[in-house]
Amino acid sequence: MALRIDAQDLGRRYGRQWIFRRLNYAFEFNSATAILGPNGAGKSTLLSILAGQLLPSEGVVHYEWEPSGKPLPVAEVPRQLAYCAPYLELPEDFTLLELLAFHTRLKPLRPGVSTADLVEIMYLHKARHQAVRTFSSGMKQRLKLGLALYAAAPLLLLDEPTTNLDAQGTAWYLEHVARVRDHGRVVIVSSNVPAEYDFCDAQVRITDFQ
Repeated sequence: MALRIDAQDLGRRYGRQWIFRRLNYAFEFNSATAILGPNGAGKSTLLSILAGQLLPSEGVVHYEWEPSGKPLPVAEVPRQLAYCAPYLELPEDFTLLELLAFHTRLKPLRPGVSTADLVEIMYLHKARHQAVRTFSSGMKQRLKLGLALYAAAPLLLLDEPTTNLDAQGTAWYLEHVARVRDHGRVVIVSSNVPAEYDFCDAQVRITDFQ
């Protein structure tokens, strides 16, 4: 099933300072949207609200299944969500294979993709028995992206997805996000780096709501 997200008069403040306000936008299924703005503008805050991890100070986010229109309670959103962000930590004492076995019990992979396939997709075959703490920053980012991109989840949130990736890693990201953005998914990319979001159909500038 496909998911639709409708943000209505959304706002968030810290103390007396509004980060953004009166944000209205419908994130349609089978779409890719870029959330743009300078560092500190509130892009990650908006993603956290859309993920159901942070309450807005005003307004509401509606989640509904398409085409039925059946609402999805916000408490159920994490089950339908794949998220990659620099501030999300990995369980680094696990080996790669241990981490994948643990992670996929909670968040299955897309149909037709096995854990062995994902290891190859991420170019981490030689590191499959290594503890994740020994990975380079680029390897860890590729792992985070692989887990998010290939999760069987209709909502994909990517916050600064090429952090710690070199040019080759960025090309890898663009190749694989293109592969998985179909099948009714809602893809939302928070970024101020054009290469990260050039594939998006639409843009939301957070500064338009400040």
